[in-house]
Amino acid sequence: MTQETGGFAALDLNPNIVAAVVATGYEEPSAIQQQSIPIILAGHDMIGQAQTGTGKTAAFALPVLNGIDVSKREPQALILAPTRELALQVATAFETYAKQMPGVNVVAVYGGAPMGPQLKAIRNGAQIVVATPGRLCDHLRRDEKVLSTVKYLVLDEADEMLKLGFMDDLEVIFDAIPETRQTVLFSATLPSSIRSIAERHLRDPKHVKIQSKTQTVTAIDQAHLMVHADQKIPAVLRLLEVEEFDALIAFVRTKQATLDLAAALEAKGYKAAALNGDIAQNQRERVIESLKDGRLDIVVATDVAARGLDVPRITHVFNVDMPYDPESYVHRIGRTGRAGREGRALLLVTPRERRMLQLIERVTGQKVAEARLPGAQAVLDARIKKLTTSLAPLVAESEASHGELLDRLTADLGCSPRALASALLRKATNGQALSLASVEREQPLVPNGAPRERTERTERSGERSGDRERRAPMPLGEGRVRCRTALGARDGIAAKNLLGAILNEGGLARDAIGRIQVRDSFSLVELPEDGLERLLTKLKDTRVAGKQLKLRRYRED
Repeated sequence: MTQETGGFAALDLNPNIVAAVVATGYEEPSAIQQQSIPIILAGHDMIGQAQTGTGKTAAFALPVLNGIDVSKREPQALILAPTRELALQVATAFETYAKQMPGVNVVAVYGGAPMGPQLKAIRNGAQIVVATPGRLCDHLRRDEKVLSTVKYLVLDEADEMLKLGFMDDLEVIFDAIPETRQTVLFSATLPSSIRSIAERHLRDPKHVKIQSKTQTVTAIDQAHLMVHADQKIPAVLRLLEVEEFDALIAFVRTKQATLDLAAALEAKGYKAAALNGDIAQNQRERVIESLKDGRLDIVVATDVAARGLDVPRITHVFNVDMPYDPESYVHRIGRTGRAGREGRALLLVTPRERRMLQLIERVTGQKVAEARLPGAQAVLDARIKKLTTSLAPLVAESEASHGELLDRLTADLGCSPRALASALLRKATNGQALSLASVEREQPLVPNGAPRERTERTERSGERSGDRERRAPMPLGEGRVRCRTALGARDGIAAKNLLGAILNEGGLARDAIGRIQVRDSFSLVELPEDGLERLLTKLKDTRVAGKQLKLRRYRED
């Protein structure tokens, strides 16, 4: 199927958008894209039921971009996402698809970052605003007219937004944008609360439902490692010291990252090259041929190389940067473990990317085990092992063929055989001292794991965790009992998260729920005493921020 007669071009999208999509490595639209894009282009409101990993971001991003008027420097599209991580991912996707549309500006609006630059970017003409509801409401309190020109509204992962307690914020946002807007809602599930929103705020919406296919990658040994974003290159260098690989492909997100990492690897003596969308096709083919025949051992690539790349030598895939979606992850790691061969895939995860890791596990149906970054001793042992392996075949024949030379050199140099051997080893290792202290100096230890990040809600509270723990429970309301959950502020939980989950899954009226107190390591919720056990049974499988709620009656001694 040629680009002119099929693929994304057949969807009547702007040719510049199609070119940008094809440059990312996608050739055929997914099922959700095939069904959603024509509906949105036709101007209909829409409800899309699809899991993450089905390509839903492009399903709304491409037609929205198609309708943007670049001559108008004002907000035209508002995309709401439940978390800052998803907001950043969606904003990055828009920027990628708009690469060949000069004049399109995208701003991500989320808590934990200064408000001033965000509001300035909106006022300065960002046509696409990707935001979390809580932070966007903060901006609306400063400037209630800032979204008065919006003509597209997209709610991404609407069910998650309600579970996180954003119902009130959504109502504020609905009131702040024109009623003439086109509204698109995506949700993995459609509980009554979502249907209620659709009835109130969508006009005769079209429905699209996609059943996601379970993707399996069982033949590949997968693991993830927690790192800080600025420590990825040291982490990669350390892993390469201990991983026994034949050929390796390392995936990053940007062209510049391919160049930076490839340069760092070359400086350490690895045969590495960069591969990205700006590289001409003939040069790309040369890089792949070099990887096949052993002139290269490592290729650092963007996702443009994830599809159609089949090099039998590839034993390892390093996901240095998190992919945009689980589908991309599956395509990436599929570059190894081909035709029944063994393969290993390692994924570097920063604190803000934990949620995407959970989504990858859910879509693939497999747990990606956590691994530890190798310490200095492991690196030293690996270096000595490599040196031993290289010297072993030489030792057996060297004494017979070079014995006389050894005697002469020790005599001429006036040194012992041990001193001569040390000098030759120094030369063989390019002056690299094989000691624990030298490894620690050369590669400062990268910590395993990273501190838990605060959420938008906890950052907006100035309360210290110690104060939360010491504070006594407030007096109970009449006819209510206090229940406890092990989820607290350290889990990224705020009172609205718990309220939204209980309203969404428990079927209670809002005034039936009393005070909610969020502490550092647990939370207390006041619920009606009448019918409590039945309610707790209904909430048994409820999850908040990806973790089980597990509410229990709180016994106060």
